[in-house]
Amino acid sequence: MLVIGELINSTRKVIRPAIESQDAAFIQDLAQKQADAGAHYIDCNAATVGVEREPEMLSWVVQKVQEVVDLPCAIDSPNAAAMVSALQVHRGKPMINSITAEQAKLDSLLPVVEKNACKVIALCMGDGGMPQDVEERLKNARLLVERLRDVGVADEDIYLDPLVCPVSTDSRFGKIVIDTLRAMKAEFPEVQTICGLSNVSFGLPERKWINRAFMVLTMAAGLDAVIIDPLDRVMMALIYAAEATLGKDEFCMEYLSAARSGRLEGLQ
Repeated sequence: MLVIGELINSTRKVIRPAIESQDAAFIQDLAQKQADAGAHYIDCNAATVGVEREPEMLSWVVQKVQEVVDLPCAIDSPNAAAMVSALQVHRGKPMINSITAEQAKLDSLLPVVEKNACKVIALCMGDGGMPQDVEERLKNARLLVERLRDVGVADEDIYLDPLVCPVSTDSRFGKIVIDTLRAMKAEFPEVQTICGLSNVSFGLPERKWINRAFMVLTMAAGLDAVIIDPLDRVMMALIYAAEATLGKDEFCMEYLSAARSGRLEGLQ
């Protein structure tokens, strides 16, 4: 399971002022903690500083993160100029978070993708807005896969996001995502799947339990990557345990490594 640490996101109240004041120590500490907790990518988002400042601030965040952790970043922006600025300073193969099937976003971001070797998160949303069912998500997924293949992105570098919506607003939404994941893996076996997990619990108390249960269910349905808070030790433990029981952890080596390093200690 590929884990993208979600915490350096300017939409979070504690992050925006740290980016605006260029508090490198704060940003780097958070990057290091996520890396130590098992993240494979560090999400970097500076969108709320404003369109004009975002290119400068996003590239600054990427640089500061990679000064302290030997990990690639998920460069998180709908702004093509900010994306290009961040890609110019990034070391290694980044992930672009994200592109959609909306025509305007395809037109602005596909040229960036074509010129840069990267992994791409592709949200299954089209010009019709938030999809309501499995088939609409698959329709958008087909368009995204086709267009990304056309600009040279390999299937294994495409990460389809079925779009998680709160079950508090419609009890069907969790199952729709699970059914979509199964359908995506059947139609595009080499394409990867990903989701921003925490949306499922929005509006509910004690959200962590919904998130953790949904994590295991989506893994069983074919989820390959997830955007989460890796500092949630129980969530990370469940990922290691689920991979071991789903046959995705050969000889349970990742689980054993987590146990030996103390990541599973003290959890109930």
